[in-house]
Amino acid sequence: MPAYDPNNIFAKILRGELPCYKIYEDDKAFAFLDIMPRASGHALVLPKTPARNILDVSPDDLAHVMKVAQKIAKASVEVFAADGVTIQQFNENAGGQVVFHLHVHVIPRKIGVAMKPPASVKEAPDVLAEQAKQLAAALR
Repeated sequence: MPAYDPNNIFAKILRGELPCYKIYEDDKAFAFLDIMPRASGHALVLPKTPARNILDVSPDDLAHVMKVAQKIAKASVEVFAADGVTIQQFNENAGGQVVFHLHVHVIPRKIGVAMKPPASVKEAPDVLAEQAKQLAAALR
């Protein structure tokens, strides 16, 4: 498996070198909205420690990321009046991973509404800012 690249886009977001629509942060995890969401409220949850994916993350960091993903899923159902939640996590190229810092997708879903194709539509900044504000408030 290739080594972790500290210059991946999510590492830069974690270091504050790139902006994001943050919704949650604690000492071990960070979460923000996907700028090309597959549905309204599509969030990404990352460990703060460098981990390429599930194959090299520590079990404790993985468990914490999933705990945060669950917390965000519950808030997303409330904020977006969702009927359910899709949780996705990809590992290495063959597994569909595009950004090589472990991340979990939390995607609120409504019955009868298909997800948009991956990386297909960039959401308007004002929409993302409002959604981030609502989710962050629900997570407090």
